[in-house]
Amino acid sequence: MDIEVLGPLNVRLAESSIVPSAGKPRQLLALLALRSGHLVPIPTLMEELWGEHIPRSAQTTLQTYVLQLRRLIKKALPANSPLTPKEVLITRFGSYQLNSDPGRCDADLFHKKAMAGNRALERGAVAEASALLGGALDMWRGPALADVPAGRILEIEMLAMDEARTRAQQLRFEADLRLGRHGEILGELLILAARNPLSENICALLMTALQRSGHTWRALETFQQLRGTLVRELGVEPSPRIQQLHQEILGAGRHAQRSAA
Repeated sequence: MDIEVLGPLNVRLAESSIVPSAGKPRQLLALLALRSGHLVPIPTLMEELWGEHIPRSAQTTLQTYVLQLRRLIKKALPANSPLTPKEVLITRFGSYQLNSDPGRCDADLFHKKAMAGNRALERGAVAEASALLGGALDMWRGPALADVPAGRILEIEMLAMDEARTRAQQLRFEADLRLGRHGEILGELLILAARNPLSENICALLMTALQRSGHTWRALETFQQLRGTLVRELGVEPSPRIQQLHQEILGAGRHAQRSAA
């Protein structure tokens, strides 16, 4: 079984999709796929599907959704398969579990590559870090579970995946800056900063890339935009670290002006 959640949901069994077209069964499969290999209690599944307003018929309806998934599994299983649908989607101890071999989910592979890239960056293997982090980010095909209706539990899972993606992007940009690739990453950094207007880390990366690309005034403007947003939205000033970066860029700009004069 191959599971892809870094974009639209895609779950393939023997190269055939078992993703249902209806929203609720798709939602159920998404949560089971994210936790494949682990038991997911029925109350957790009900909370995801119906939130605080669980209908009286929820137990029966959930069983109907499970039956629909097992029908799709049956169609996907090869004729000579030793497995049955109930062995792929297990019922046990008031829970359901989707069986999948370890390492067949793209989210798990992404996390492994991103962690390896982080470790490489920490030990100073900058080119290796950039390659590993870039490979991890290339696995994304869009927002996590882009075509799945999300309840409270899936929303938390999606938020965590998006945060991990943003963290990997920051680490890759840090590696690329160390490699002198400021011009190559400038466009991506501008987009990431626009999506995360309160992030000081991303702002610092963008300021550095702009300054190194010869756009000192834009780097200073970026700081002022961050400061205005932080004061307006949170009532706080930028941290001393990014204020120091601002002063360094400001000082370098003044020095360049005096040298040119």
